[in-house]
Amino acid sequence: MRNLFCVALLIAAAAPTTAADSNDIQSTVDAVYNVISGPAGPRDWDRFKALFAPDAHLASYRDGKVSVMTPDDYIARAKPHFEQSGFFERSVENQIDQFKDIAHVTSRYESRHAQADEKPFARGVNHFELVRTGDRWRVLSIVWQQE
Repeated sequence: MRNLFCVALLIAAAAPTTAADSNDIQSTVDAVYNVISGPAGPRDWDRFKALFAPDAHLASYRDGKVSVMTPDDYIARAKPHFEQSGFFERSVENQIDQFKDIAHVTSRYESRHAQADEKPFARGVNHFELVRTGDRWRVLSIVWQQE
């Protein structure tokens, strides 16, 4: 279950995002990390869902098995943990490959229980697929694997 929280982890939204959330590829990826990160307590799940394209999905690969979920599935699984425990995930290196209105981002991440923790409890890689719809970038999928 811990791997579930290493996302980077993220549907068509009724709630608006801020312009800074989705006006370019990097800010969209950063917004995903920012919305799931924080001390124990609630997250802005409307903002989270607004970052995703219709029919988006997330997938975690662990021990030879793939677990695929929608952003709503992710919220249902992550919400109880986040309400009880701090979780801070940040990218440490991103590689962006863009062609017109699609982009792939390989994002190496570190996860900590508290922002001030000296060492991460987890590291891994998130693979983001994004699409541009109008003037916004939205996440179509995230696939991750913990180190």
